Amino acid sequence: MKRKEFLRGLGLIGISSLAIPIINSCSKDDVSDSSSDSGSSSGSGSSSGDCSVSPSETAGPFPTITPSSLVKSNIVMDRTGVGFTIKITIKNTKANCAALKDAIVDIWHCDKDGYYSEYGGTSMQSVNYTSVHFLRGRQTTDENGLVTFTSIFPGWYSGRATHIHVHIYNSSGTSLLVTQIAFPEGSNSAVALVNVSTQNGYTKGLSGYTNNASDNVFFDSVANEMSTVTGSVSDGFVLTHTINVAS
Repeated sequence: MKRKEFLRGLGLIGISSLAIPIINSCSKDDVSDSSSDSGSSSGSGSSSGDCSVSPSETAGPFPTITPSSLVKSNIVMDRTGVGFTIKITIKNTKANCAALKDAIVDIWHCDKDGYYSEYGGTSMQSVNYTSVHFLRGRQTTDENGLVTFTSIFPGWYSGRATHIHVHIYNSSGTSLLVTQIAFPEGSNSAVALVNVSTQNGYTKGLSGYTNNASDNVFFDSVANEMSTVTGSVSDGFVLTHTINVAS
């Protein structure tokens, strides 16, 4: 059994006990990264030159409970944070990686302080957000295989690097792939820039942050799950990413 599968079996995805969200952050902590800094636009975008199916990953301990009820492109709700646009393109490996129209795409991610909606009040997440549905949404791909969501820049929590969860279905609702999206790291990455922002930055800084290379989901597949992130704290960031499925 691969180490990654073993870790999934154990459910080793940590959640730290954090404070209630606060808007400002004065932390100057940075992401530790052994690679050279490549700027906030760093990242190759998954599968840009590869027509193999993107890596399958765990949905994690906080999947959306009733995703069909959350058909929307703006998923911010009451969360505060740095502006963030998510653009995901779905391609079909059974059609030479042509754009896949009418695929159903669910996404979910934590808020800037590491909390998920629809869960809480347990050892996995102390703050109780069971009655709200922020930062979760569903869209259907257009003729270019594209879905776009308006959100806030995700935070992080113990044991995990910054990430977005994605579940893709065909037009009939049959599950095609559950995967995750990774973020570039480094002192000039969007993660680091959001952290040092005095408005809507990370309230807990980056002390204890888990890098992609040590993340128990990304450590063996991050190159195929890496996004491209451009923009700035003032103007907001834009993530672009391609996911390949067999449909």
